Amino acid sequence: MSNIFFLIIMVPTSLLFTFIGIYAWRRKKPMWFWAGDTVSEDEITDVCAYNRANGIMWLCFSLLLWIGTIIGACYSIIIGSNIILADSTVGLVLMMITYTFIRKKYKKI
Repeated sequence: MSNIFFLIIMVPTSLLFTFIGIYAWRRKKPMWFWAGDTVSEDEITDVCAYNRANGIMWLCFSLLLWIGTIIGACYSIIIGSNIILADSTVGLVLMMITYTFIRKKYKKI
């Protein structure tokens, strides 16, 4: 029964981050990362490459959520939850660092 609750919570969450990655990849204007922040087209050298890098970053984050979801549903909720916890803490910090590198790489000088 707890597997059902786990899936009810984790599948939409994983889908959300997957859709953010797809949205960022396909977006025509520069994608932002921080809440309340915007990135203008004048700041970015190659908007398509910048958005592709952002999309890949979000998709990598969601991939670990999917792995944790599948392992939690099929094998062990404890192991799956630990993968999700690691992704939600260490993964989020790595995303912030990655976004900083992406922003520096594509920012006009």
